[in-house]
Amino acid sequence: MMSSRMRMVQDPLVVGKVVGDVIDAFCCCVKMSVTYRSSTEVCNGQELLPSSLTYMPRVHVHGGDLKSFFTLVMIDPDVPGPSDPYLREHLHWIVNDIPGTTDNTFGREVVQYETPKPKIGIHRYVFVLYKQKHRDMIFTLPTSRDGFRTRDFADLNSLGEPVAALYFNAQRETAARKR
Repeated sequence: MMSSRMRMVQDPLVVGKVVGDVIDAFCCCVKMSVTYRSSTEVCNGQELLPSSLTYMPRVHVHGGDLKSFFTLVMIDPDVPGPSDPYLREHLHWIVNDIPGTTDNTFGREVVQYETPKPKIGIHRYVFVLYKQKHRDMIFTLPTSRDGFRTRDFADLNSLGEPVAALYFNAQRETAARKR
């Protein structure tokens, strides 16, 4: 029988240091899928090419209900580069009022999607989903995309702990990789 410590170490969010760098450990109680236009469904730790990320993804919430509403935050914790992420975190997107069992197109985009454009090293792009207490919550939004803190945003807006999270990796494309 596997211990809970062994299971936690094998969790891709722990292995990828999303838990720790961006969010605290949490109980994943809602399933979330993220799909980019290229029909690529994001899997934890997978590498995607920035050229395939120019359009905002479709984020689908599974396991909620029509009375539940969710907030999605997308960040890059590795700005400007993973070896010295002094601008940690960079905010890429916020969508709120996403009804349970639907996708982000039914939500309200409060911070416009910004295409990932890593310049140095391999960057993690993290999607964090929170369950809202009610619809039409008034959010305190950041004044800058750089220096964003997912934990602080959740605390400031009384979102509690995440209900789902997912991440992918991307790095700058060379001319040969774009072909």
